Amino acid sequence: MNESLAPPVVWYEGLARYQQRGIAHVLATVVAVNGSAPRALQAKMIVTQDSIVDTLGGGGLEHDVINTARELLNGEIATTVSKEGKPKVSETDSESTSEYSSSKAVLRDAVYTKHYPLGAKLAQCCGGSVTVMFECFNVTPPMSVLVFGAGHVASALMTILAELPCQVDWVDSRPEMFERYLVDKSNTNQSKLYNLPAHIRPHIDDEPVDFVRPFIEQGGQRFILIMTHDHSVDFELVRAALDTISDISSSDNECSDISAPYIGCISSATKAKRFRDRLIQRGYSEQLVNQLVMPIGLHFGGKEPMAVAVSIVAQLLQQYHQAIS
Repeated sequence: MNESLAPPVVWYEGLARYQQRGIAHVLATVVAVNGSAPRALQAKMIVTQDSIVDTLGGGGLEHDVINTARELLNGEIATTVSKEGKPKVSETDSESTSEYSSSKAVLRDAVYTKHYPLGAKLAQCCGGSVTVMFECFNVTPPMSVLVFGAGHVASALMTILAELPCQVDWVDSRPEMFERYLVDKSNTNQSKLYNLPAHIRPHIDDEPVDFVRPFIEQGGQRFILIMTHDHSVDFELVRAALDTISDISSSDNECSDISAPYIGCISSATKAKRFRDRLIQRGYSEQLVNQLVMPIGLHFGGKEPMAVAVSIVAQLLQQYHQAIS
């Protein structure tokens, strides 16, 4: 259920794992077989940037399949372009790719196929041929969400995020808040198993502020949700996030390319005003303070924990898809 799980060994385990975690991967499937071939029709394997799951038979064929899959993940494969200039679903031959007079990076959300004669070029002596279909998933980085607080709204939030392709780090200083998710409550070791999807990682830490800067500096689509049981902790987390953004925006190093994350804090209108006033009084610019989303969530009514959680996730998805479209 968490990182202690053994690596997947069959393609459907890998597909489920990487889909759930939002990790970019390619599903390679044998969709045509002529003559002798290492694997039968519909054999499948999964390829990520740094791992493979299952096999299409090994040898030169599999080596090329892996390389092709990773080129697709990196947007490095060329595909045919029609006379109207529109990219088409491509089918190439491993022994003949120079026939195209014009090309462009393949659309990774299209199905890509490649034909393999199993002869001398691949150092295969089967004598037949296969066609492999490549399907890319999660090539756009998934949402990364850092959640502070494990109260009622956060717990409802996890119910929704459990069904979405995202990466979630969930932080609280109170061990008892995660007890309901423990697989074995009698386990006293530091390494505990939680009944949570693999892409939701709980952290028990007395210094939640320490999570803020590393999270932001990773870059990508980042979302910080602050909803602890303590308003003073909320304020310090907000300050840490704004300080990091300020440091990055004024830096000349590579961190300056990191886009500002979504920073949201659960609140009433009164709490929001108090936080903003205190931040301005402490010297934060109004422009920087305005990057804080407070209250969080789309305002369509409902104060039940699940209703609030739905409004928050709706806002995150809205901003995430606007950013990548």
